Amino acid sequence: MLVLGLNGNFSGADTDLVDGMMEYFFHDAAACLIRDGELIAAVEEERLNRIKKTTKFPINAIRACLERANVTPADIDAVGYYFPEETIDQSLNFLYTVNSSAPTRYSRQLIKDWLKRELDWDLPDDKLFYSPHHLAHAQSTFTRSGMSEALVVVMDAAGEDSSGTVYRGDDRRLESLASYSIPNSLGRLYLTATQQLGYGFGDEYKVMGLAPYGDPSAYREIFKSIYTLQEKGNYEIAASNLGLNVVGPTLFDHGILPRRKGEEFTQQHMDIAAGIQEAVETIVLHVLSYWAELTGLRKLAFGGGVAHNSSLNGVVLRSGLFDEVFVHPASHDSGAGEGAALLAAQRLGAAHTPSRLRAADFGPTLGTEKHIESTLQAWSRWVDIEKPDDIVDRAAQLLADGAVLGWAQGGSEFGPRALGNRSIIADPRPKTNQTRINAMVKKRESYRPFAPVTTLDAADTYFEIPTTQGNHDFMSFVLNVRPEHREHLGAVTHIDGTARLQIIHPETNPTFHRLVTQFGNLTGTPVLLNTSFNNNAEPIVQTLQDALTCYLTTELDHLIIENHLITRKPHWTHNLAHATVGFRPTTRLAEHLRIAEGPSMTREIFLDYATGPRASVSPELFAVLEKADGKTTLGELGLTQDLHAELYALWQERFFTLTPA
Repeated sequence: MLVLGLNGNFSGADTDLVDGMMEYFFHDAAACLIRDGELIAAVEEERLNRIKKTTKFPINAIRACLERANVTPADIDAVGYYFPEETIDQSLNFLYTVNSSAPTRYSRQLIKDWLKRELDWDLPDDKLFYSPHHLAHAQSTFTRSGMSEALVVVMDAAGEDSSGTVYRGDDRRLESLASYSIPNSLGRLYLTATQQLGYGFGDEYKVMGLAPYGDPSAYREIFKSIYTLQEKGNYEIAASNLGLNVVGPTLFDHGILPRRKGEEFTQQHMDIAAGIQEAVETIVLHVLSYWAELTGLRKLAFGGGVAHNSSLNGVVLRSGLFDEVFVHPASHDSGAGEGAALLAAQRLGAAHTPSRLRAADFGPTLGTEKHIESTLQAWSRWVDIEKPDDIVDRAAQLLADGAVLGWAQGGSEFGPRALGNRSIIADPRPKTNQTRINAMVKKRESYRPFAPVTTLDAADTYFEIPTTQGNHDFMSFVLNVRPEHREHLGAVTHIDGTARLQIIHPETNPTFHRLVTQFGNLTGTPVLLNTSFNNNAEPIVQTLQDALTCYLTTELDHLIIENHLITRKPHWTHNLAHATVGFRPTTRLAEHLRIAEGPSMTREIFLDYATGPRASVSPELFAVLEKADGKTTLGELGLTQDLHAELYALWQERFFTLTPA
């Protein structure tokens, strides 16, 4: 049985369903395919439309999954969606009440219209199934854990009427044991603290990385005033007269003002991060302790957005509450789409035997060897291309010599982590590599940590592996680096002596495993720094073009695509005039006439979606861009040498694509 799982909303590529749609309205859009219970293709829409945590309808992801599985819509037995129909339609109905110009079409018709228009697919009503949100999370997490019996816990910002649900997983069934209300949402609690620190939705992982720099005792009593632990695993988060934002008012009452975006981080900000991290860990352990004792279950399958807090997961792993803990690599809402597909298959009578998920490379590949070679040749004005006899040996030597590499191999990873298929890799030993990569590639705060990857044989040598079994394939757990190796692994050891570890296996990713092993043979340290292949303005790279663009707009030393070594040519930017400009569906050019202090014209470029960036454009470059048609070269459009720096800076921010003619 072949089932398609979907999540996201119904917005088009170049417009939102209604004006002013919120950035978190059915976020993390994705599609996946399961065949007889096994995941065979999965990709998040953000990798394809290049909008972080996108909410748009995942039509590109659907196409990619069909292509990866080599199937057509006619082969699909059912489609699963990750929220109840009534819940989605009530949300849409509210949007329509405040956007009177939008047609009042509801989810079933919107989904069917998308599939008909884009894929010529007439989906029958009896093939479209909706699922409770937390049940969808729980189903994907429990099924992929491979456990026959487990405590299954889902925690996130909100499902239809709860923010957390506890299940007993047994005999492929999920029995609901308890739920936690939306006002007691740990996902939203952490988000409000994130906002207090000058970040936004989707930036919670940054706060997790900042927390070890702080002292949780500094504001412990303030945070303890926000929540109350109760009997039987219950808890309550204090109400606020400003709705769910209880952190900001509480801190304000103690004279603590919010950090504004762009301001320097002070010790106070670090202590707030440490305080919210400790508070959430305390509440989660309270919940898990009660249900582990009551049920006697010694295995945990943990899902939902909160389960991406890898520091929390490390605390759970070390707590001794369980013998085994599993965290899905796509625990956020993208993974709920997979759960919806599994539930749809069950509705049609399918029975699935759980099997442990060991790899996450279910996304599109980079193409055939012929496609890769022809594409690279098209970029040969800008890069030199080499095909070494053994790309792994060459890459390992470059890394040992100090190079920082972009690394793109095989299918992309499902979930927010780069696990060796779309990665930036480097020597983990020099402490300077942390600040170097943060500055040269990520353009982000210097405190942000990087993760190590090592082999199973070497893991216990460098890291304190708890006796509780964890699935370390997906960077889901923060563990302690052994004290004697913390200075030695300077680039991947966080300030508190921890690291978010990935253990790579030869059977799940033989090429990447061989690279880590060969680096160890050369240096005596079979560990690599592994971080996501992207800059600060984009999701993780997906395609050849994405990888080449990221390489050329950062200071990475080399790029490896399958068995090709790519190096930028000296003075390659002098050839920008030979490029063509491609605008993204959301790219907008605008001129604004200001008359308040005398008429003046300003020009800007922006990406038209919630949180989309904006930038001013000079009149000269604006004149070039407004003539771009995707075919005519920039030189033919009038680009002069003095505009190269401005063009390059806008390209770095991904306002458009540049492709060699």
